[in-house]
Amino acid sequence: MKQKKFNITGICVPGLHYMVDTGDKIEEIVADYIVNGEYFTINRARQYGKSTTLELLYNRLKGEYLVLDISFEGAEDCFASVYTLAQGIVNKAARALAANEGVSDALMEFWRQPIPKELPLDALGEKITRFCQMSEKEVILMVDEVDKAADNQVFLNFLGLLREKYLRRSVGRDDTFKSVILAGVYDVKNLRMKLRPGKEAHYNSPWNIAAEFQVDMSFSVWDIEKMLCTYEQDRHTGMDIADMAGQIFAYTSGYPFLVSFLCKCMDEGKGASAWKEEGLQLAVKEGEPAWTRESLQEAVKAVVRGPNTLYDDMVKQVAEHPQLGRMLQNILFRGVEYPYHEYSEWMNIGKMLGFIRDKNGVAAVSNRIFEMQLYSYFLSEELFEEKPLSEDIPDRNQFIRHGNLDMDLVMRKFYEYYTALYQKEDGKFLEEYGRKIFLLYLKPIINGSGNFYVEAETRDKTRTDVVIDYRGRQYIVELKIWRGAKYHAEGEEQLAGYLEQYHLQRGYLLSFSFARNRGKTGIREAACRGKSILEVVV
Repeated sequence: MKQKKFNITGICVPGLHYMVDTGDKIEEIVADYIVNGEYFTINRARQYGKSTTLELLYNRLKGEYLVLDISFEGAEDCFASVYTLAQGIVNKAARALAANEGVSDALMEFWRQPIPKELPLDALGEKITRFCQMSEKEVILMVDEVDKAADNQVFLNFLGLLREKYLRRSVGRDDTFKSVILAGVYDVKNLRMKLRPGKEAHYNSPWNIAAEFQVDMSFSVWDIEKMLCTYEQDRHTGMDIADMAGQIFAYTSGYPFLVSFLCKCMDEGKGASAWKEEGLQLAVKEGEPAWTRESLQEAVKAVVRGPNTLYDDMVKQVAEHPQLGRMLQNILFRGVEYPYHEYSEWMNIGKMLGFIRDKNGVAAVSNRIFEMQLYSYFLSEELFEEKPLSEDIPDRNQFIRHGNLDMDLVMRKFYEYYTALYQKEDGKFLEEYGRKIFLLYLKPIINGSGNFYVEAETRDKTRTDVVIDYRGRQYIVELKIWRGAKYHAEGEEQLAGYLEQYHLQRGYLLSFSFARNRGKTGIREAACRGKSILEVVV
């Protein structure tokens, strides 16, 4: 029997791949949408499991319903005219019909009859009506990769046909599909986001009949844990399943592709050829189980570094939407809180692409890995025209002692680096860029052997906690703006509590003291609640 593996390309198949059991979600879709005859769109970010969900839904429905599952992948020639679209849909649905068991020859022959070139949409509508009347089972239409068509007027015409038949069905004057399911990144109710430049924006979508799809397609910690239990029964790695599931969720927030990607990295960590080809061989010590916190950190490093299609798309979209890029930079580096608003076009784009989520009414980056990728991307760009920050950063080799990161030396050298280059800058510049300067300083030191991320729960305009993962060890650096001795003491308390949470004994407190409220700069040792703290004030 072929051994199962983790899959990050195409549809996941239960018999071939380790995957989260989404049976409860499929049943939720059936109960809340299919049974009620709803028309809806599964619009989620790229590689969020949409095609896999449709396949599982197809297998769940095909016994009770007649399911026509089609895709617009590679179907650009269908959109040349209304006629080619109508005939293309008939051709695609005919192939799907042939895969259904028990379909009569008469029904098959009727559907295959060609569409006339005159009034093709009218003819397609009549064909759908007659077909649904002839079928012994209720008919469901599923359309994948709807993004390929969403900026074509002929496709809007087809949606208009479905809408008209849906409304007439609701008053008993037509027979049509029981349910229609569209799947894609862009919600076709917001077609104006996909229209080509120069085309009229469509604010009144022909898909305004669609029910809001509210099924959570992300994976919970429990979902991941159940998948890892199945894996462990086969592989016997000795991993701490609950801890590993929690750690994977902490980095991914349950984004399906990222969960599978990290698991694939760890599963193939001992020199799998796929990673060798991309220079991503993971550093797992011989004789140790592949599923440890250290191997997870290596997997995260591989995912963040890329290349992968999700990261490529993120960089492309940020470049194409400057407002989205500026918002992300302000959130990440300055702790700016933007009220989340569905009708902000660039914020909605960020949500549809999976980069942004609504966190208690505030826009937030969707998960820790995306944050790390965005930090890496923004820091690799030329961030400052006034003073390039890549100059004079110390050689990283001096900070590595016996394979470990000498974080004390990193902080002491940062004091020298910052004092030499930026101490005379005005307060506005330093308050704007101080944290970015530290992260840019840090990046080449840990690059290749470690990662860093900013703890979202503590990031605001005055405080940021940076967590550094380096070869299985973690280091916490709290970044604060100097606002006097009392506020500084509160920072020590906050850091001590955070160290307790991470089971660490030593931490680092970096305070930026601006010209307008210049405090006592320097380096000193401190203690708080039994924790040792190296404090640096610049």
